[in-house]
Amino acid sequence: MSVLEYAWVLIKELDIEYLEWIIWIFYPVLISFLLPLVLLLFFYGSALFLQIYQYHYRIQDAYAHDLWDGARKSLAAMWYAQARVWHGYELIGLEKLPQHGPGLIIYYHGTLPVDFYYLTALCLIKKNRHIRAVGDKFLFSIPGWKILMEVFKVTPGTLHSCVDVISEGHLLGIAPGGVREALFGDETYPIIWGKRMGFAKVAVQTNVPVYPVFTQNVREAFRTPSICKKLLRRLYERTRLPVVPIYGFFPVKLRTFIGDPIFPGKDEAPDQFSERVEAEIKTMILKHQRIPGSIFHAFLDRFPWQQNTS
Repeated sequence: MSVLEYAWVLIKELDIEYLEWIIWIFYPVLISFLLPLVLLLFFYGSALFLQIYQYHYRIQDAYAHDLWDGARKSLAAMWYAQARVWHGYELIGLEKLPQHGPGLIIYYHGTLPVDFYYLTALCLIKKNRHIRAVGDKFLFSIPGWKILMEVFKVTPGTLHSCVDVISEGHLLGIAPGGVREALFGDETYPIIWGKRMGFAKVAVQTNVPVYPVFTQNVREAFRTPSICKKLLRRLYERTRLPVVPIYGFFPVKLRTFIGDPIFPGKDEAPDQFSERVEAEIKTMILKHQRIPGSIFHAFLDRFPWQQNTS
């Protein structure tokens, strides 16, 4: 082998080693961005299950009380199992939600509201109550998700539709911060409601109790990169397109707290009531959340010895 041939072999070997080194360095980063796809697959798996269930139900001609009741409970069991295994999920205060009658559940919106899915699942399993939900309009345009929105009674959330749901005696979950709070919040857990007070108008108009909800470490399960966040927010404000990358699905401890019911006062204005509910959720954050949030410590929260010292 000539000197040139030997040198070329060395260069190729160096290139391969360098490439392997680069992959090794960026591997954890790539994994953290790919893990959310697992949750996406979970959603599409749920949608596929509903499609199969729908046709099976029609074939069996078993139209009893509710076509989708069995499907919802089956998926609730699956989601709750995933929550317990992956996050050691706990729900504290479920007994505060009424067994019958309407109510508004106002929750802090994490990067992805998996905690609300788990709350909905557990409420269905333990109290046999299905919590309706308000979702952002873009959810209804995601291919394959229409059946999910229909079966789980998700609506875009106009004032009229929310009042109708409450008037029918249902529980309704709303995150006033919406996509803005989800994608542009951070580990300091800011509440980004702006002037959104639709839920307060519904509560004042229907005189129903509001149950404040916060989940410990919800922002450590999924996060958005801080780089270019201001630019992406300006883009969102102009286009309403949530084009922000999400990484995570970290197996951190998630613990949901349901606060005591808050009733609108006599002649209380919606903006005043909204401020009261917001203040209560802020209090829950300060009481139950480590600020700034830490993915590492949120993972350690899963261990009893860590919980006893925190």
